[in-house]
Amino acid sequence: MELVHGGDWMGYREQFGRDALDFSANVSPLGLPKGVADAITAALPQADRYPDPLCRTLRAALSEAEGLPADQILCGNGAADLIFRLALAVKPRRALVTAPTFAEYATALETVGCTVERFTLNEANDFAVTEEFLDAIVPGVEIVFLCQPNNPTGQLASPALVRRAAARCAACGAVLAVDECFLDFLPDGDRWTAKPLLHEDQNLIIFKAFTKLYGMAGVRLGYCLSADAALLEKMRNAGQPWAVSSLAQAAGVAALKETAYVARVRALIAAQKPKLTAGLRALGLRVIEGRANYLLLQGPESLGEALRQKGVVLRGCANYPGLDASWYRTAVRTGPENERLLKTLQEVLG
Repeated sequence: MELVHGGDWMGYREQFGRDALDFSANVSPLGLPKGVADAITAALPQADRYPDPLCRTLRAALSEAEGLPADQILCGNGAADLIFRLALAVKPRRALVTAPTFAEYATALETVGCTVERFTLNEANDFAVTEEFLDAIVPGVEIVFLCQPNNPTGQLASPALVRRAAARCAACGAVLAVDECFLDFLPDGDRWTAKPLLHEDQNLIIFKAFTKLYGMAGVRLGYCLSADAALLEKMRNAGQPWAVSSLAQAAGVAALKETAYVARVRALIAAQKPKLTAGLRALGLRVIEGRANYLLLQGPESLGEALRQKGVVLRGCANYPGLDASWYRTAVRTGPENERLLKTLQEVLG
C-alpha cells in the first residue's frame, strides 16, 4: 500500500527492522512537551466517559489564545478531519487549489465529486503565490484553498494578496479556506495570519493544528476558525459526534500553556534553518527560500532511496502535482540531526 504522506515510521521499521532518522514529517523536533504528556496521563482515569462532543473547555482556552469568540471555533481530529468536514458541508462542484500543495485538499474535494482545478505555481519564481492566482478565482469556483505557508514550498502569500483573494471569493460566492497549520512556527506569524479578515468576511475559514508546533501528531487535534456559525454547524454535523477524544482535549488545553516550549522551538528553527540551507546548497542541491520549518530541495531522483538505505528519510515529492521525482522536502530538526543528514547526503552524493 502506497501512502500519500511522510512520517511512515512503521513502514520503515517493517522493511529495515530499525527506526530511521525521519526528516519526512514536519513536526517539532523537541518532542511532546512534558506538560502535555502529564495532562494526558492525568486525564486517563476519565477515559471511561464519552468526551465532550462540543470541546467546551478546549474551545474556551482557544478563544482566549486566539482572541476570538468560542462560537467561531470548531475542533476536530486533526486539521485533515476538518478539511474533509468542510468538503462534506459545502459539497462544492468546482474548486481551486495551487500546485504543488497539501494533498488532502484535493482528496477531500474529490470525495464529494468536486472538480478540482489546479493553479500551477511557477518553478522559476520559486513557486511563489502571485497576483496571477487571483485571476483564477472566477464565478463558478465555489471553494479556494490557500496554504500559508504552503506545503511543501514554504512560501507565504502576502497579507494584501490574501485579502484580495478573500474579496474575489466573496464576489464569486466562494469559500476561502486558509491553512495556517505551520504559521505558528514563525515568530512574526501574527503579521501573516488571515484572522483579521474574519471580522469582515463570512466566506473565510482558517485551519490550525496542534500537530506540528507541539509535536502532537499522534494525538490528532486540530481546529478551525470562522465567523460563519452556520458553516461550522454543518461541519460539526458532517462527521462523527465524538471527533476529539478526552485525552486530546486535555492535551490541547495543556499545550496552550506551553509558551516557553514554543519559544524554544521557534528559536531552534530560526537558528538551524539557515545552517541547514547553507549545508544543502554547499552540496550542490537547489533549495527553495521558504518561511516554514521545512525546506523544499531538488536533487538526483535516486537521492531519496539512497538516503533511506542509510537510515535517513526525506519526503519524496513526486506525488505532488506540479513537482517531479527530483524534488524532496526535509524538516528542520536539531543541530546534531541536521549534521547527520548533511553528512549522509555527502556520502550519497560523493
